[in-house]
Amino acid sequence: MASVTAGNSEFDRDTAVTRRAPGVYDAHLSAGWTIINAVNGGYLLALLGRALGDALPHPDPLTLTAHYLTASAPGPAVVRTEVVRTGRTLSTGTATLVQFADDGTEVERIRVLATYGDLAALPDDVRTTAKPPAIPPYEHCLGTDSAPGDRPAIPGSTAITERLDIRLDPATVGWAVGAPSGKGEMRGWFGLADGREPDPLSLLLAVDGLPPTAFEMGLSGWVPTVELTCHVRHRPAPGPLRVSIVTRNLAGGFLEEDAEVWDSADRLVAQSRQLARTVLAQ
Repeated sequence: MASVTAGNSEFDRDTAVTRRAPGVYDAHLSAGWTIINAVNGGYLLALLGRALGDALPHPDPLTLTAHYLTASAPGPAVVRTEVVRTGRTLSTGTATLVQFADDGTEVERIRVLATYGDLAALPDDVRTTAKPPAIPPYEHCLGTDSAPGDRPAIPGSTAITERLDIRLDPATVGWAVGAPSGKGEMRGWFGLADGREPDPLSLLLAVDGLPPTAFEMGLSGWVPTVELTCHVRHRPAPGPLRVSIVTRNLAGGFLEEDAEVWDSADRLVAQSRQLARTVLAQ
């Protein structure tokens, strides 16, 4: 069996998979990336992305679409991959993540369809009207240690907040002090707490790493992802990322979140859209 990982950071260790057989990987979902009792969807996508990077002949994720079928729990899991097509510049595959119930029944958690390529081989030409989000400097934004008194600006009740270095734009944290703006916006600086530099796999975490926009719309509770599509546009430069997430429509208990991730060189390095469900706090 061969372990598939690319570094010694906590993120790399916790997204490592071990190839048991061609297309079959053993994994352990870490409790360190949970929100309430469920494992974060971006972390899970990065773990499956690592398995696909081993199974496919091209190194980098370009687009992944994940459907989250049931909530994943910390503990052992199995990832199964299938190569759908390989070409000179692109390859496509699928991946599923399963866990096992107490009675031994297999439960599928996630199913992913992905296309991989080589980001280093892409042309440099950029023609865009997109602009980096207007976020105050890092030191003027708010994190878990930024609020006066004993109430953090970002509530630290979930394990994942200890592994992320997030500093939110003060204009999007009214929800944390009981005064949400009513706008479906969340913006902030994003990095890993241990200082690991960003790469294409960590971008899959970044698009789902900020608090839900539903909080700033006045809702509280769990906001589980139903479907998430991420496009990786460029290998990010070293340094913190800037993430902007916008929701324009919450209806019928579902909302969309459109995310952009910009690197320290002012390049748009990842985009995503997800459909999420609002589960109100009891």
